Amino acid sequence: MEFPTTRWTQLADELGAKFAERAAQHDESDTFVADNYADLKARKLIAAAVPAELGGGGATPAEIAGFLRTLAHHCSSTALAFSMHSHLVTTLAWRWRNQKAPVEPLLKRIVQEEIVLISTGGADWLQGSAEATKVEGGYRVTGRKIFCSGAPAGSLMITTAVFADPAEGPTVLQIAVPVRSEGVKIQDNWRTLGMRGTASHDITFENVFVPDAAISLKRKSGKWHPLIDIVVLVAVPIFNSVYVGVAEGARNVAIEMVQKKRADRNVQALAGEMENELNAAQLALARMLDLAMTAQPSLATSAEAMCCRALLGRASRAAVDKAMELAGGNSFYRANKLERFFRDIQGVRFHPLQDKPQALMVGRHALGLSPDD
Repeated sequence: MEFPTTRWTQLADELGAKFAERAAQHDESDTFVADNYADLKARKLIAAAVPAELGGGGATPAEIAGFLRTLAHHCSSTALAFSMHSHLVTTLAWRWRNQKAPVEPLLKRIVQEEIVLISTGGADWLQGSAEATKVEGGYRVTGRKIFCSGAPAGSLMITTAVFADPAEGPTVLQIAVPVRSEGVKIQDNWRTLGMRGTASHDITFENVFVPDAAISLKRKSGKWHPLIDIVVLVAVPIFNSVYVGVAEGARNVAIEMVQKKRADRNVQALAGEMENELNAAQLALARMLDLAMTAQPSLATSAEAMCCRALLGRASRAAVDKAMELAGGNSFYRANKLERFFRDIQGVRFHPLQDKPQALMVGRHALGLSPDD
């Protein structure tokens, strides 16, 4: 299977030119960016992060982040939805390469069958969600998963269920569930302020059978686990890169809109304030990616990465706010891409860890306490 030979960001710009033409329609109609996914599949990008040794594209975490960040300049929804597949594949690849985890069969299936993975949002963070009942050969799972980005294109859900273990107490099961399993239903309920094309619908489980073989991990509910450190190190920078791309896109549009007024010193000062905020977001992402490429998972690394995540979120929102201020009243019109970037950037608020849980986690670490109670 051949993969693109151009650099990842160049490929993102090439595809993005086409995606940008469709972005407004998907936004206005609340429709999934299915046509863009078809183009991503045609360019073999479903397996971009799978190691080259296993037949994939061999893209590093930094390269995947760069691709998504650039794609967000053109269509935020496509970039964010695809990041939710990409961060899972990147994490699997990291575990295969660094821990010799038994994930090679799944990685090969992603290449051969073009399997699209779905993650189920930050609501599953430490506690997990959905109720698991033990039955012969596995578990029956019932519950509701939220923020399932790219749901209509998904093949396999990587999610959790909670089993009330009589001996160990509430236990989170890390499970993989085919989207077309009996009892799994995608709810058509994604009507939102921004990121409208991601189709991040709820997915419900009704007595879904999950065999023992589909359980990759068991951990105590509500307790920090080494897997979380890997997720923070490798996965969190992937989807946060999209929001830096949104801020960069807003900056570019605003600069273009004020070219006729660039001699105005107030315009110049506002442009400078916007650049300050954008650079702060870019620096925070750069540090997260530096950690992803060079560090090992640990509580200390997670604390630093989560500090960067908080700084990135605030600065990317502030950069788009400044872009709106710089462009003035014209930014308020829906015909302008800037208005859509402003709505899309609000999504950065809702990814883990949100501001208050992040401050608590980092503060506890600074005080020498465990990250959970």
